[in-house]
Amino acid sequence: MAAYRGRLAPTPTGLMHVGHARTFALAARRAEAAGGALIMRIEDLDGSRCRPEFSEAALEDLRWLGLAWQEGPDVGGARAPYVQSQRMPWFAEVWRRLHASGAIYPCDKSRMDVERALSAPHAEDDAEPMFPASLRPASDAGRDALNPGSTNWRFRVPDGGIIGFMDAIRGAQRFTAGTDFGDFLIWRKDGMPAYELSVVADDHAMGVTEVVRGADLLLSTARQLLLFQALGWAAPAWAHAPLITDASGRRLAKRTAGLSIRELRSRGFSPEAVLNEDLARLADRSGT
Repeated sequence: MAAYRGRLAPTPTGLMHVGHARTFALAARRAEAAGGALIMRIEDLDGSRCRPEFSEAALEDLRWLGLAWQEGPDVGGARAPYVQSQRMPWFAEVWRRLHASGAIYPCDKSRMDVERALSAPHAEDDAEPMFPASLRPASDAGRDALNPGSTNWRFRVPDGGIIGFMDAIRGAQRFTAGTDFGDFLIWRKDGMPAYELSVVADDHAMGVTEVVRGADLLLSTARQLLLFQALGWAAPAWAHAPLITDASGRRLAKRTAGLSIRELRSRGFSPEAVLNEDLARLADRSGT
């Protein structure tokens, strides 16, 4: 069996909050229990929201929490993180491989086009509506393209195909392509790879054997398994941690005031309290 290789992959769009910190701590515990290593990777491809100061804050917060990683570029004798925005040639190569497989196509449809085709707006304002098969172009669309150009590219899902996997925390999972999700973005018209492509590309390149992340990404796992299959790559194992909510059941997010690691640290909380204390008590003590 391959040696265990996990990863910590913060997205620097804000200060790290306690929910992400506890998921990262779980990843560290699983790597340690398996006698394996953790890779550090900054996922900073959303240029409109990611900031260098948030990357630095995430690294500092992780170190303060006692969460160490064993792999990343050697910079002055220290393990720096891999940075996705510095890996564009690799992502372009993965786009070319998907293009050669015939699994992707260019798509100029807007969100409004999608919602109109669905006859109703999507229920969640911040979620992408499911792309309907009726908006797919001809099967040979984009076949002569040499690069992504300035348009979106989508992966053509196998309608009715079952995507199943065993999750180390949540057990057996099962999704149906074309029902639970539609054709999804793999490249954006701004010239950047979409999340699904970049994560699959880097998890493969870095030899990740298990992905530990929040349960809100279960549907992304189904999409990513299709990409692994199309690329002929072995997929990692999966462990999706329960989402952390406040006393009212509201999911914690980076915008949740008072529960960022930086704020809790400034209020005198210890790393042990941040990672282990009952959340309701932690929120009460932090004044949120």
